[in-house]
Amino acid sequence: MKSEFKRGGDVWWGHVYWLSVLQEQGSFTAAATHLQVSKAAVSQRMRELETVVGAPLVQRTTRSLRLTELGLRLVEDTREAFAHIADTFVRARDEVDEARGLVRLTAPVALARQQLVAMLPAFLQRYPAIRVQLDMSDRLVNVVGDGFDLAVRHIATPPDTLVAKHLCATRTVLVASPAYLARATPIKNPGDLAHHPCLTYPRASGQPVWQFVSRDKRRRTDTQSVAVNGSLAVNNSEALRDAAVAGLGLSLLPDFSAQAALASGALVRLLPQWDAVGVFAPSVYALRAYSPHVPKATRLLIDHLAVQFAGGFKV
Repeated sequence: MKSEFKRGGDVWWGHVYWLSVLQEQGSFTAAATHLQVSKAAVSQRMRELETVVGAPLVQRTTRSLRLTELGLRLVEDTREAFAHIADTFVRARDEVDEARGLVRLTAPVALARQQLVAMLPAFLQRYPAIRVQLDMSDRLVNVVGDGFDLAVRHIATPPDTLVAKHLCATRTVLVASPAYLARATPIKNPGDLAHHPCLTYPRASGQPVWQFVSRDKRRRTDTQSVAVNGSLAVNNSEALRDAAVAGLGLSLLPDFSAQAALASGALVRLLPQWDAVGVFAPSVYALRAYSPHVPKATRLLIDHLAVQFAGGFKV
């Protein structure tokens, strides 16, 4: 067997890799699809490998497939070597080739629509061989399990299971339209909000409570909690902004949602000496899976977003 393996030693490693793909995919059909070859080609390679090894590696039945103990051990013992080969190849390609490839990116709807989408054209024009597939969703996707290369998240603390890069800090601001304020009673402190219609982002059942912390350094720690009421609750900050612009009442918004409306005068910021806490997260992060080598396209997009988000949002 040793002499036969030696004569074909330059190709048998490929057969072992196909065996690992077969174990991962669970069937000849799925393995063939993954490798982009015919099912017959996969079967032929497995027979050749079993001939060289001198023992069965795959147990086949009409309904299932599984590797023998020897086959599993062969796959496990070579897994790290193949991962190293793949990593070395990607590194070499990155060094000599222009940045290329697909980056699958996920981000929450409001943040993506109002900020992230506007940041992508400059990146794509600079790197024409890179493609970005953006998934806008407020559900917390499984970055690894759902096949995403990168996630941009508005969160308080990044998960330990992912590599996180802090992009910027964010603030929550209290806003209302000029038209609403013209007909409303004055708002001088958080307690006054109990007498105004408030547009809320639903987080839990029961009456919503807004909490504020004073920014006045002359005060000792001063926190006020206010139970608020209003005719509209919606789980999208963009929709809350539009409702506030329409004059339906007061709203708490993340600064990235309020920024444009405040700049145009469509909204007015209230109680700037108080920080609202606990409704929206204080930071934006870029998250990716742990990997010994990050594809060049993903690294470049993270770097681009870090520059674009630097400094946060002026309100």
